[in-house]
Amino acid sequence: MTAGQAPVFTLFMLLRSHPDWLALSRAERGAYVAAEVAPVLARWPQVRLRFYDAEAFTGRCTDVAVFETSDLAAYAFLVDGLRDIAFLGRPYFEVVEIIPALEDGYRAYDAVA
Repeated sequence: MTAGQAPVFTLFMLLRSHPDWLALSRAERGAYVAAEVAPVLARWPQVRLRFYDAEAFTGRCTDVAVFETSDLAAYAFLVDGLRDIAFLGRPYFEVVEIIPALEDGYRAYDAVA
């Protein structure tokens, strides 16, 4: 990040899948994501999202959603959209914790300090 450039925030959302999600077949999960989740993501193109499986490595969460954006309002609206559908609304997934971060934030600080 350079002076005057908007910071890119990375938000790590730790998720725990619920039995309703696990009861769906893999094909049903894929169809649900395509029909319900993809349109919410498409509405907020300012936010990049990646998913990671974690259940084999920790008991704390089953998945980690990694959001990247310079527009925190768009991120908040995207999360609201996920809460309006079963993804976070039923929920298929429970939010365990959200960890916001700035990649190399110390370098940006050094540039302005």
